[in-house]
Amino acid sequence: MISNFNDYLKKYKESVESPEKFWSNYAENFKWEKKWDDILEWDFRVPKVEWFRNSKLNITTNCLDRHLKKHSKKIAYKWIPNDPKEDSISITFEQLHVEVCKFSNVLTKNGVKKGDRVCIYMPMLIELTIAVLACARVGAIHSVVFAGFSAQALSERINDATCKLIITTDGSYRGDKEIKLKEICDEALENTPTIKSCIVYKRTGSEVKMRNGRDKWWHEEMKGTTNIFEPIVVDAEDPLFILYTSGSTGKPKGIQHSTAGYMIYTSFSFKNVFQYEEDDIYWCTADIGWITGHSYIIYGPLLNGASSILFEGIPSYPDFGRFWKIVEENKVNIFYTAPTAIRALEAKGLRYVKPYDLSSLKVLGTVGEPINEDAWNWYNENIGEKDIPIVDTWWQTETGGIMISNLAGVTPSKATFATLPLPGIQPCIMDNDGNELNNLNVEGKLCIKFPWPSMARTIYGDHKRFKDTYFSTFENMYFTGDGCIRDNEGMYRITGRVDDVIIVSGHNLGTAEIESAIDEHPNVCETAIVGYPHKIKGNAIYAFVITQGDIKNEINTRAEINNLIVKNVGPIAKVEKIQFVKGLPKTRSGKIMRRILRKIASNDFSNFGDTSTLLDPNVVEEIIKEKI
Repeated sequence: MISNFNDYLKKYKESVESPEKFWSNYAENFKWEKKWDDILEWDFRVPKVEWFRNSKLNITTNCLDRHLKKHSKKIAYKWIPNDPKEDSISITFEQLHVEVCKFSNVLTKNGVKKGDRVCIYMPMLIELTIAVLACARVGAIHSVVFAGFSAQALSERINDATCKLIITTDGSYRGDKEIKLKEICDEALENTPTIKSCIVYKRTGSEVKMRNGRDKWWHEEMKGTTNIFEPIVVDAEDPLFILYTSGSTGKPKGIQHSTAGYMIYTSFSFKNVFQYEEDDIYWCTADIGWITGHSYIIYGPLLNGASSILFEGIPSYPDFGRFWKIVEENKVNIFYTAPTAIRALEAKGLRYVKPYDLSSLKVLGTVGEPINEDAWNWYNENIGEKDIPIVDTWWQTETGGIMISNLAGVTPSKATFATLPLPGIQPCIMDNDGNELNNLNVEGKLCIKFPWPSMARTIYGDHKRFKDTYFSTFENMYFTGDGCIRDNEGMYRITGRVDDVIIVSGHNLGTAEIESAIDEHPNVCETAIVGYPHKIKGNAIYAFVITQGDIKNEINTRAEINNLIVKNVGPIAKVEKIQFVKGLPKTRSGKIMRRILRKIASNDFSNFGDTSTLLDPNVVEEIIKEKI
């Protein structure tokens, strides 16, 4: 583990000058069925990246089996339910190993084999981690879909990955609501011809329809199943999982991650960013349906033998002190959450913080979006008492692991700055003309110019789109899609997306997918959505909608539009504000100038920049007039 700032500088230098040697040395800590022939082969022009070439392994051997000799009785997860009146459940590494082996046999019995895709659509339960790890143990590719997505969004992701089997629950709890997940799943499965089986875990006990031949109960499938399952050996570059993220075109992108490189980097980044020590209690509040949950609830912590809190609920139920109650009761040492949650808790004042003893905390973290200064200061002063490092982590679904962040208590921190790159990460800032900006005090587009082990290998089934999206904007560079500032100390601050993706409450939402849902409304001709600043969510969604003729009841139409979004995408994508307009600012080539709409949505009516290419400049004035 990196121990001090000089050690960081030394290791960073080694990782840039001799990346193969650096990562080879770290990889020696893991169990391999066959060692690599060579460490790295890459070409960003293809793009093609291979790490630990021709090595053989199974990631669950390193997550579970490797720890059984020393840590068999250590808690792997303590599950805390949505309702505080319900009992928590703890599972040791030994017990988790047994359950994963048993469910691996269930998957095999249901025809799942190496290379098959398995969809998982579950709330935050220990069984979700078991399902993920069992897929990896049998060599299948897991595709976890966030359990807040709609039936249509679920079916699109199942069909794109041609999943063979789906794992879900009868229902889930979120605050005071019960969500009928099996009903949503049933609706999705009406249009998913590749699904052969559906395994259902009983969580809520609500009545569900079970289709003969397809639907099976988890507990019945597990009965009498042996707890021995030898892990299937896979190649270093065999896919581990597909995870869907919103794209700037309508179809979500199935980001595909490989096995060995992802394993090495998530382990390394978890240990060093959080400065994890053996007896620490770690809690990441994310959902496993997103990359943060994959890398820093499942793989990163388990690879390091860490004890984690797994929380089913939300920060506001039964009141806004729930997070801090859990921290106190479980003596949490490392707490990793989203700026959205911090802002929501800040807005409720300190009366929900003061009753709790937070003295066990020694590291705080933020993830999902750049944190604003007010939220950072509140977090620092009231949760950390100005005495605990805050790691402000920047990374993406596509990067697999944390890329730019301070290391807790080791490297400098700075409010609103992700600060410095991790060893092995070589960021650069580019201007619009494709020139690298090598100086300090510069602003431009953030790229990475050398491969790192956990980077995505492709978009499932569409390598051309992978190349076009990430490797075509700047020659021989991975383009992150984010804007960035480098200050006079060489520290990096992420300024937000420069493409058509909006980050709402830490979730990446593609504009095209939401616009497509709105356009289904019979009175809608065309739509443009943008993000605008929101005190709690970071960004909210603003829709500019052209309709056929006048709308008789705007309130009803707005409600109908949001219902379509919920149906087609999910509640997370609901639009905060809808403005009915007669036209949109378009260039002569037909491209919508979203930067103008972003400024209007933010009530900034000055300096729209060059508008000479607009087909009809009067449209802008009309939109402003209608807004005011």
